[in-house]
Amino acid sequence: MLFKKSSAEECYQKGEEFYNKEKYDKAVEWYKKAAEQGYAAAQCALGYCYDKGYGVKQDYAMAVQWYRKAAEQEYDKAQCNLGNCYDRGDGVEQDYKKAVYWYRKAAEQGNAKAQTNLGSCYDNGDGVEQNYTMAVYWYRRAVDQGYYEAQYSLGYCYYNGHGVEKDFVKAATLFKTVAEQGDDIAQYSLGTCYYNGHGVEKDTAKAIELFKKAAAQGNENAKAALKKLGY
Repeated sequence: MLFKKSSAEECYQKGEEFYNKEKYDKAVEWYKKAAEQGYAAAQCALGYCYDKGYGVKQDYAMAVQWYRKAAEQEYDKAQCNLGNCYDRGDGVEQDYKKAVYWYRKAAEQGNAKAQTNLGSCYDNGDGVEQNYTMAVYWYRRAVDQGYYEAQYSLGYCYYNGHGVEKDFVKAATLFKTVAEQGDDIAQYSLGTCYYNGHGVEKDTAKAIELFKKAAAQGNENAKAALKKLGY
């Protein structure tokens, strides 16, 4: 049994080496060897390859099958990915309640992406009763881990006073952190802060600069803002 476990881990590591070199067909081959021995990380990785069509023909049903095997072993990344499948309706019938179930299991293990996704479910009332306070709670847990998607979402809550007292300064600070990562939505939102003087000193030139960065990435709101400003 110990030999089998070690062998599975070695197969998984070989899969990782090939994956990192973008030799996805070889990665799949090794992931499968480990996955068939019940190695959760490999099951999740193999599911992801099926999910994205890396090294195999894209097959959401197969992705779900492998994610579920790993998720049932309490592997948090697979739980989050399985939640995504239910959220999107990929490989399974769309079911927000099941998405929440799997997001929560991963979130409670500290998975930042799952915490953000669970926060979003509370934010939008998908699979749970809408609750901005709970949304903020989960966003904050992800932000504490430096997860940039949660930083934007928490900033949005501060900007609109959802689940927290409205605070433009905190919102702008969070938007700026994400905008510096190149995120177009955050660039547009921070540009809006500069244009309106919300949480930062009003600076139309800076707003236009940010709108242009976001528009260059295809952000329609930024394009509309530039058009309104005569650009």
